[in-house]
Amino acid sequence: MPVAHATGPDDGKVQNDVQMSGVNGKPKPSADRANTIDNKNIAAKNFTFRELAAATKNFRQECLLGEGGFGRVYKGTLQSSGQIVAVKQLDRNGMQGNKEFLVEVLVLSLLHHPNLVNLIGCCADGDQRLLVYEYMPRVL
Repeated sequence: MPVAHATGPDDGKVQNDVQMSGVNGKPKPSADRANTIDNKNIAAKNFTFRELAAATKNFRQECLLGEGGFGRVYKGTLQSSGQIVAVKQLDRNGMQGNKEFLVEVLVLSLLHHPNLVNLIGCCADGDQRLLVYEYMPRVL
């Protein structure tokens, strides 16, 4: 699986540099590259804060699915496609910086497994950091 690598000052960019190690074709990160993201390697869609606010009815309490250590999760409907999604609004006062957020988006956009909810996209608008996942209703 490709690995994101972040080095250097926190300038809001993350290096997505993967080199093949030659051992079973497993990738390994390279430590000597600048901090950039090549958006063509990220499958996640970029949303605006306005789109996600509209999808969640301005993050109304009635749309709140849950709350945890990293922020709140809301149920929403994307107006562009009608798709029902879960929107995680990360805590702005949390310890996760922009670099860590971008690495998380990169890794989650590359991960696909039947037991994991897929990441659809993200929003990094001003100081807002949001992750958009496919909605999976609870099965009791």
